[in-house]
Amino acid sequence: MVEIELLAAATIILALLFAFTNGVQDASSTVATMVASGVTSPRSAVFYAALLGLIGAMLGGSAVAFTMQSLVELPSGKLMGELLLAAVAGATLWNVITWRRGLPSSSTHSLIGGLVGAAAMGAGLSSVSWGADELAAGQLVGMAKIIAFLFISVATGFIGGYLLRKLSAILLRPARSTVVLNLRRLQWLTTGMLAFAHGSNDSQKQMGLMVMALMSAGLVATDDIPLWVRASCAAMMAAGTLAGGWEIMKTLGRKIYRLRPLDSLDSQLVSASSLLGSTILGAPVSSTQVVASSVMGVGAAVNARMVQWDVGRHMVASWFLTIPASATISATILSITSLLF
Repeated sequence: MVEIELLAAATIILALLFAFTNGVQDASSTVATMVASGVTSPRSAVFYAALLGLIGAMLGGSAVAFTMQSLVELPSGKLMGELLLAAVAGATLWNVITWRRGLPSSSTHSLIGGLVGAAAMGAGLSSVSWGADELAAGQLVGMAKIIAFLFISVATGFIGGYLLRKLSAILLRPARSTVVLNLRRLQWLTTGMLAFAHGSNDSQKQMGLMVMALMSAGLVATDDIPLWVRASCAAMMAAGTLAGGWEIMKTLGRKIYRLRPLDSLDSQLVSASSLLGSTILGAPVSSTQVVASSVMGVGAAVNARMVQWDVGRHMVASWFLTIPASATISATILSITSLLF
C-alpha cells in the first residue's frame, strides 16, 4: 500500500511540474499577439495573463477533466500508478524538448499522447477509448473526439480569424485614426478572456490525472476534483506563465505575421471564443494551436503574401507529431521502469 501511495505522490508532483511547463508552453500564446502589436510590455502582459489564467483554472468547471479520465480504462492498484507516472513523465519530457527549441507544440496533446502510450503498453490497446464504434453511431467520445477537435479547433481559428478580420475592415473603414487607441484598450479585455479560457481548459487535464492517481491509491472515492488539486494546478500554471516562454511568444507574435492592434484584437476574440466553447463541451484543445491558426487566418485576410507559411507548416507538422511522439516516450519509459523495478 505504501508503494502505491508513493507512486501516486510521484505522479501528482510530476503532474504539477507538467502544469508549470504547460504554463510556459501554452500561456505565452495568450499574450503574444497583445505584446507583438505594441499594446503593453511583455512583463505587464504576462502578469495579467497569469492572474486571469489562475481565475479560469479555479472557476472553469470539470468537463475537460472528466473527458481525460474517460480516455483510458486502467487496472486499479500499483499498475495504474505506474502507468500514470509514465504518462506524465513522457508528456513532461516532450514539453521540455519543444520548449527548449522554441516550438509551439501542444501541451494538451502531449499529455493525451503520454496517457495513451502508457496505457497501450501496460494495459493493452483495448484499455484506450478509441471511440470508433461510437463514431459509427454518430457520437464523439474518446480519441475520436480529441482528434476531431484537433481539426475543428485549428479550422475554427483560421477561418474565424480570416472572416472576422475581413468584417472588421469593412466596419472600421470610415473610422477615424483615434479608433486605434480604443482597439488597444479593448485588447486588455480580449486578452483577459483568452487567458481565462486557457486556464479553464488546460489546467483540467492535469487535474484529471491527479484525481486518477489519488483513486489508484484509494485516497479518494469519486472522480470529483478536490479543491486543493484545483488550487495547486492553478498556482503552478500561473507560475509557468510568469516564467516566460519568450521564444514561443516571438514565434506566434512576429514570425508568422507582424500584427497590428486590429489584427491582434480579432485573433484574441476568435481564440477566446473557441477555447471557451471547447471547455463547455469538455474537449481538451490547445490554446497555442488555436491562437496560431487565428494569427494565420487574420494575416491571410490582410495580405496572404505577408504570412510566413513555412512557420505555419512546421507548426502543423509538430501538432500531428506530438501525440505519437509523447506516446512513444511514455511507452518507452514504462518499458524501462518495468525492467528495472
